[in-house]
Amino acid sequence: MKQILTFFSAAKPPKTPSLLQIIWSVLAAAFGVQSSKNHHRDFNQSSPKPYIIVGITFTLVFIALLLFAVKAAIKLAN
Repeated sequence: MKQILTFFSAAKPPKTPSLLQIIWSVLAAAFGVQSSKNHHRDFNQSSPKPYIIVGITFTLVFIALLLFAVKAAIKLAN
C-alpha cells in the first residue's frame, strides 16, 4: 500500500510550456509534423487558450503574407 501512495504522491503536475514551445507546437501542427511527445504535452495542459491565441495569430499572419505575395506577383506581372 505504501508503494502505491508513494507512486501517486511522486507524480508531478504537468509543466506549463513556454511561449516558444507553444509557437513551435502550433507551427508543427499547421504543417502536420507534430511529434507524439509534444502532442501529449500540449493536450495535457489545463487551458487551450494560449494555443488558440497563437493559432489565430499564426493564421492571420499567414493570410497577410499570402495576400502580400499575390499582390507583389500581380504587380510584377503587369
